[in-house]
Amino acid sequence: MSLKDKSQKESWWQQSMVIFTQVTGWIATPIILALFIGRALDEKYGTKPWIFLGLTAIAFAISCLGIVRITIKYVKKVEKELKEKKSADSADNTDSAD
Repeated sequence: MSLKDKSQKESWWQQSMVIFTQVTGWIATPIILALFIGRALDEKYGTKPWIFLGLTAIAFAISCLGIVRITIKYVKKVEKELKEKKSADSADNTDSAD
């Protein structure tokens, strides 16, 4: 087993944890901020629960956009790795055919 194969095998879970952390951050951070800020503004202006609900809806939309952004970035990375692996494999096959 080559060093590259060994490091890829050992680090598969690390990439998963990075993605999990990013997605969790995009879910939790906007929602928590919206909850606290919305509640404070509703108390200040006496508009309970409208600012709270509005900010929560906006936070949900922000969370969705962030998750989509992370997903697109990860899919492009995986496609690039597969393309590189495929071209490396085809180069190996042409070398062994000679």
